[in-house]
Amino acid sequence: MHVIATAGHVDHGKSTLVRALTGIEPDRWAEERRRGMTIDLGYAWTTLASGADVAFVDVPGHQRFIGNMLAGLGPAPAVMLVVAADEGWRPQSSEHLAAVHALGISRGLVVVTRSDLADPGPAMAEALDHVGRTSLAGSAALAVSARTGEGLDALRGALDDLVGALPAPDRDGRTRLWVDRSFSVRGSGTVATGTLGAGTVRVGDELLVHRANGASHTVTVRGLQSLGRTHDEVPAVARVAVNLRGIGVDDVARGDVLLTPRVWHVTTSLDVRLVGAEASEPGGVAAERLPNRLMVHVGTLALEARVRPLGPGAVRLLLPSGLPLVGGDRVVLRDPGSRHVVGAVVVDADPPRLDRRGAAARRAEVVRGLDGAPDLAREVARRGWMRQADAGSLGITVPAGERPAETVARRGAWLVDDAAWQDAAERLRAAVQRRADTTPIDPVLALEAARAAAGAPDRTLVADLAVAAGLEVRDGRVGLPGRTAALSAPADAALGRIEERLRQRPFTAPEQHELDAAGLGPRELAAAEGTGRILRLPGDVVLLPNAPALAMRELAALPQPFTTSDARQALDSTRRIVIPLLEHLDRRGWTRRLDGSHREVAR
Repeated sequence: MHVIATAGHVDHGKSTLVRALTGIEPDRWAEERRRGMTIDLGYAWTTLASGADVAFVDVPGHQRFIGNMLAGLGPAPAVMLVVAADEGWRPQSSEHLAAVHALGISRGLVVVTRSDLADPGPAMAEALDHVGRTSLAGSAALAVSARTGEGLDALRGALDDLVGALPAPDRDGRTRLWVDRSFSVRGSGTVATGTLGAGTVRVGDELLVHRANGASHTVTVRGLQSLGRTHDEVPAVARVAVNLRGIGVDDVARGDVLLTPRVWHVTTSLDVRLVGAEASEPGGVAAERLPNRLMVHVGTLALEARVRPLGPGAVRLLLPSGLPLVGGDRVVLRDPGSRHVVGAVVVDADPPRLDRRGAAARRAEVVRGLDGAPDLAREVARRGWMRQADAGSLGITVPAGERPAETVARRGAWLVDDAAWQDAAERLRAAVQRRADTTPIDPVLALEAARAAAGAPDRTLVADLAVAAGLEVRDGRVGLPGRTAALSAPADAALGRIEERLRQRPFTAPEQHELDAAGLGPRELAAAEGTGRILRLPGDVVLLPNAPALAMRELAALPQPFTTSDARQALDSTRRIVIPLLEHLDRRGWTRRLDGSHREVAR
């Protein structure tokens, strides 16, 4: 299916033309038919000679309903600009064409209606003159009479040519369906309709209803209709009615959007490059001439935003609530107090902070140079690190492989810029070297401290960063290769005296006050243990590393099983030392506990 919106001045015959092409009355409200004027969006469809289905979104032409008009144009990939032969080019013709240009719609037809009432030549020439200065330049032009039928066959042929030249949609992509109306059907519940521009919607799908106020609801697709027919799935591009389970009709409305869950970045800040009627002005539209608040139209939504000028042709839009937008999206900026509209291309939906002097002007230069298509290398370089899922949510394509771009490497779930990786490795190396120089007794960094020192976003990256920095990861800590803990000279001498005593009497561990007096605190003991000089057991028991083997010689000589008291006497020690030592032997499987008071040597 293909979707085409109408555009043009009020009373120039847009709805009459759609009715003549499709046999369907697009004006849905009795008020519209009574007044002979389209107020809200209308919908109709037909099948062309090629077999292609075409759905029309008929928009109102009156100035008072410009918001409704933009809601119809916003999601449409092509447009049919209508001008009446007997009236020629009129004010709303210019306004609608400006909106088409602002949205960047480049595929369409110019149709001069009422050719039975006046010579269509002058109106067509004037229309083509206006169109030639916009995104619709080069569009085919035809004259028709919906009343007599003259020219309708040629128009159908031109429509066939138009839709045949439209780009193929991404039917495997994620879904973003801007809702243009919602209603309730007895026995079915809530139905939302819109133009599906990408992806495929299937019965049973889980979708997220993201509301214009930022709230969201998870729903299930209960049923689907397109062009009046029921479907199990509807691929883009299509007009689709989605029957939703899990939401009331009051909880979804025009301007809301149905999304594939968990794959869209929601933003309240946008950097946009301005385009529009003043595109010939150096640098584009003068951003400083925009009011500080204006209406932003995107998809079927209109909301007020705050404008921060960056420089000529570039502004930052600050939205009152988050929207699922990506680079390349087109928005229309409108001052409700004037007829003027300005188009803008979203070039960054996740822009950087501007908190330094001159940052806005420098950012404006960048924004003016961006076309809106997200670039993987550029976006990763700006951040240094980027989760692959976050890149996808911003609409950035990530090729497969270890190096998805020339300067980008894939490291687990992260995409990392080569320069940022090298800088992080150098920071980590310097931090570990400082630690070794200033704290030789504990010359290593814990993983979290190493992550913070490197400036890495995730602890899982530290091991690879350590390798890049020429460091080692031992027991969950990062250090210099071969560098172990070193005691101060007094602490080393004190430890030597304790070692000598333990060599004479292996099971006479020093008391805590002795360790304190010798200057052997927790860090010194940890360093000594790390170098293999001592064995530490629970209860601050310090022995030589060979104490367990020496104990086993004595315990094996005891009658089996033996008691704790037997072991204490055999080892010439105390319960403070023997109990943690026996438990250590149990854990190593050298002894086996039989009951509350007996053990035996394991055979």
